[in-house]
Amino acid sequence: MNKTRQKIHDIIYEADTPAGKAFDISLIIVIIISVILVALETVGWINQQYYEILNIAEWTITILFTVEYILRVISIHHPRKYIFSFYGIIDLLATIPKYISLFIVGAQLETMMAIRALRILRIFRVLHISRYIGESNFLVRSLLVSRAKIIIFLLFVLIMCILFGTLMYLIEGPEAGFNNIPESIYWCISTISTVGYGDIVPLTGLGKFLASILMILGYGIIAVPTGIISAEMAQRRKKVDVNTRVCAECLNDKHKDNAIYCHQCGSHLDEDK
Repeated sequence: MNKTRQKIHDIIYEADTPAGKAFDISLIIVIIISVILVALETVGWINQQYYEILNIAEWTITILFTVEYILRVISIHHPRKYIFSFYGIIDLLATIPKYISLFIVGAQLETMMAIRALRILRIFRVLHISRYIGESNFLVRSLLVSRAKIIIFLLFVLIMCILFGTLMYLIEGPEAGFNNIPESIYWCISTISTVGYGDIVPLTGLGKFLASILMILGYGIIAVPTGIISAEMAQRRKKVDVNTRVCAECLNDKHKDNAIYCHQCGSHLDEDK
């Protein structure tokens, strides 16, 4: 049984083996199909015309995810750690709505809305994908290390939006749609992010000049966070271990590439040895 459990663990939790890679790729495909099905179910005519097909496909995917969840639980020594982990909760949220919907019956509007909400919860399956991308941990660590710079940058952008929004309120006023400072700040944020809804437009020459500056700054602002994260990734690439080994004892996944024992609990990473 130990060998069987270890084999299941290696396939499900490891992505550095051929079997693990095949499992991860297959699961990513199923997740994408599932998310597409959820989206199609919200299109009225598609749901009416192909309800039976969509329902059968969704039940098939739900059963597959249920089997995966059970295998994840039984293939580790301390199932509670997985069950109450972030991904464990996401896996459960992505699976149980289909089963719960069986027990909600009736034609009341509230009931139908509850069923719809439960069905939409299956979109959480898209969060599965991040765990199967080999260098996702590397990206997350780079983001965490860069968080101070990014926070300072965002604070700078917020201050700039407040200042420019206040100026636009003073320059344009309610006649141009700048009824108050909060609405002016909203306009500034939509402009500097290059979204530009067009619901509020400056009319004066000075207002248009400030808007032009904001639009130009917007393109530069988009590039700054990317540069911060890219620079950090370039510095850390040679130092970060990006293997996917997961300890069957404590579920720790931050191991050196050539590690034999888990640095957190000391268990052998290959249970058969």
